[in-house]
Amino acid sequence: MKLFLDSTGLGRKVCEFARNDTIFAQGDPAKNVMYIREGGVKLSVVNEPGREAVVAILGPGDFFGEGCLAGQSICIATATAIAVTTVLTIEKEEMIRVLHEEHDFSDRFIAYMLTRNIRVEEDLIDQLFNSSEKRLARTLLLLARYGSPGDLHKTLPKVSQEMLAEMIGTTRSRVNFFMNKFRKLGFIRYTNGSKIQIDNSLLNVVLHD
Repeated sequence: MKLFLDSTGLGRKVCEFARNDTIFAQGDPAKNVMYIREGGVKLSVVNEPGREAVVAILGPGDFFGEGCLAGQSICIATATAIAVTTVLTIEKEEMIRVLHEEHDFSDRFIAYMLTRNIRVEEDLIDQLFNSSEKRLARTLLLLARYGSPGDLHKTLPKVSQEMLAEMIGTTRSRVNFFMNKFRKLGFIRYTNGSKIQIDNSLLNVVLHD
């Protein structure tokens, strides 16, 4: 799988996007699966009155646009780069071919999609039953890839308080209040360039009743 995703060839190419570039827009034809090599991507949807909702923030190692494999003819969300981002664009037919022919790739892709479906269910439960403080703490941990190998302190991709507010369903002022609280407690700290470093101890906010 790694060899396929780290290379280019027939039906797949590498695309570079600057921060705030649109990768694809809601309503565009759905014809490619995307894999993030570097950077970050925001997925958002807009309803008829024009209100935008952020539905996911993705990072290196994540796929998006896979709905085309299940028969989606148009993109149901807009994908926007939130940093300088490198994406491997895989044409639908090439993705179907490799899923059929490369069993290891297919197994790992299915495992990835199942894991993400579990995450979506957890997000819904979180939105319905947890306080905005817990939702914010969980979102920060997920963005920081909590549980992945590495240091106890992880740096988030650059993300605004407005975007965090949209993701957890609250106001920017509430996000600002809780971010200041987390900073005073040592759960987060701001580094040069306004990036946010997350300490794994932030998990205590999620677990505390």
